[in-house]
Amino acid sequence: MIKTIIFDFGDVFINLDKPATAKELYKLGLTSLDRKSLLVNERYETGNITSLEFINYYKKLLPGVSNQQIKNAWNAILGDFPEYRLEFIQKLATEKNYQLILLSNTNELHINWIKENISFYYDFKSFFDAFYLSHEIHLRKPNKDIFQFVLENHRLSTQETLFIDDTSVNTNTAKQLGIHTWNNNPVKEDITSLFTIKSDLF
Repeated sequence: MIKTIIFDFGDVFINLDKPATAKELYKLGLTSLDRKSLLVNERYETGNITSLEFINYYKKLLPGVSNQQIKNAWNAILGDFPEYRLEFIQKLATEKNYQLILLSNTNELHINWIKENISFYYDFKSFFDAFYLSHEIHLRKPNKDIFQFVLENHRLSTQETLFIDDTSVNTNTAKQLGIHTWNNNPVKEDITSLFTIKSDLF
């Protein structure tokens, strides 16, 4: 029986346009996102470099481009957050049948954009018993250590825990640790259908 539900954020609650950031960077003159750039992105996502260091890295690759242009390109991935999903998590929080945890790979620029553009962000955050962002805890999915951190921090039983994420490499790691998973497809599925799609677990 599930007692704890761990939710991803992007393409579970807030809609994402995943190719958008690369497209916008290419418009600014970037020729490719090479391995070094991807590593810089990961370092930023785990809070190992600051937002200014991150922006300055791309400014060196894109001479003449402003800080704001880089921020806009970086945040282009972020879409809308339908309020019915807020109502869904609010209902779960009110019923208190499950421990609710958010576990997201994200970074300071993205969260700052969300705080400025999603009016109910702080209400959303308040509905969780724990709210973990990769840049704050210096861990990221799909590495095992981020799941072990949550399991140990909350003394969770893997057999009583469900992890929901739209990225299969993340759910695969969780599954290897014995956690129940739902690799949701944001094109065809919605978090509000959780108890229908995963009815076998509840």
